[in-house]
Amino acid sequence: MARVVVNNSLTLDGVMQAPGRPDEDRRGGFQHGGWAQPYFDPVMAEAAGEGMAGGAAMLFGRRTYDDFAKVWPNMPDDNPFTAVLNNSTKYVASTILKEPLSWNNSRLLVGDAGDAVAELKEEHGKDIVILGSGELIQSLMRRNLIDEYRLLIHPLILGSGRRLFVDGGLVARLRLVDTKTTTTGVVIATYQPA
Repeated sequence: MARVVVNNSLTLDGVMQAPGRPDEDRRGGFQHGGWAQPYFDPVMAEAAGEGMAGGAAMLFGRRTYDDFAKVWPNMPDDNPFTAVLNNSTKYVASTILKEPLSWNNSRLLVGDAGDAVAELKEEHGKDIVILGSGELIQSLMRRNLIDEYRLLIHPLILGSGRRLFVDGGLVARLRLVDTKTTTTGVVIATYQPA
């Protein structure tokens, strides 16, 4: 049985919006895009590689998929994540997108996302890693379909932006199973449901 693993960057105040680029996600007038870039170091690169290694499939919501599909097929091959992201199987939860999807090895989930992910967990032998995709994560949390959270918690407070864990969301008890600290002060905390 596959595990569904959330692998996301967060600020100390829980913001997950637009960690990679200034223009990544400006919803709500967000002006802090690219906030995670100054914190990237070899420890974080190694942890990210471990999280995506071993034939893991990727799972995206529509917005994150659209963004990644515009960027990663055009990234240079010397980027260590290019081959992994471009060659891995990518599942996409969307009621808007239609087949065929533009990014190679991408498959649209049919029907209810929670039901489709529950089936994937039964069929897929390797981890299924979610990058970004906050709304999808929230819906899967409500169905108890998340098996692990790998949170890269950055020493930064933004005060605004979309958060992974929203007000009025699900109450969940987690247990810490691993931690690493990067040279830039990012805490990589791995949690599993208690």
